[in-house]
Amino acid sequence: MGPSDRHDRLRRWQAASLLAAAPIASLSATDATASAPLQAPPGQQRIASAALVEVLHQRVLAGQSATATLESWCAEHGLAEQARVRAVRVHGQDKTAPADVLQALGATASTPLRYRRVQLACGSRVLSEADNWYLPDHLSPAMNQVLDTTDEPFGRVVGPLGFQRQTVTDQTFWPPRGEGDHGVILEVRALLRDRQQQPFSYVIESYLVQALP
Repeated sequence: MGPSDRHDRLRRWQAASLLAAAPIASLSATDATASAPLQAPPGQQRIASAALVEVLHQRVLAGQSATATLESWCAEHGLAEQARVRAVRVHGQDKTAPADVLQALGATASTPLRYRRVQLACGSRVLSEADNWYLPDHLSPAMNQVLDTTDEPFGRVVGPLGFQRQTVTDQTFWPPRGEGDHGVILEVRALLRDRQQQPFSYVIESYLVQALP
């Protein structure tokens, strides 16, 4: 066998080796693709999140109590082991009622008015923050005592009044307004009226990104 023959045989052996290795490399690449977790493209994720914000928006508008709405939402999406919303009082941040709040309540600067700021939390998640100005004279002494001394949610305390909730303004935000866990996805301003249709509470509710599953 001459040098030329040996060289041809070597080239044929190298070519055969490459062909044999090619299917293995292709299979490995296919396996890697199949085993990788499937994730929606960022654009689709944004659309899905925006749609979920709108679902929460409509639930809040249709509900008579933000507390009850958030408890149902928390249970539906498994946001906590126990779907019970609790109010966490934020102290030391008293705010004077703006003129539009006084007007909506039919109050003046001399009308007895109380302010309560709370965070509504389910498990470890803070779902919303709320500024609430209310007329204590429209509530029973027992209700006022509970509101003054506990963190019980406002809607749960005043439930016996058979109140109705009137939305004043509402707006969604996606991407959230603000950053991190305190980014706001929905803001609702609402007026609460008792059975006699007398307004007794004005709330500004900011629903946070932590409300999303």
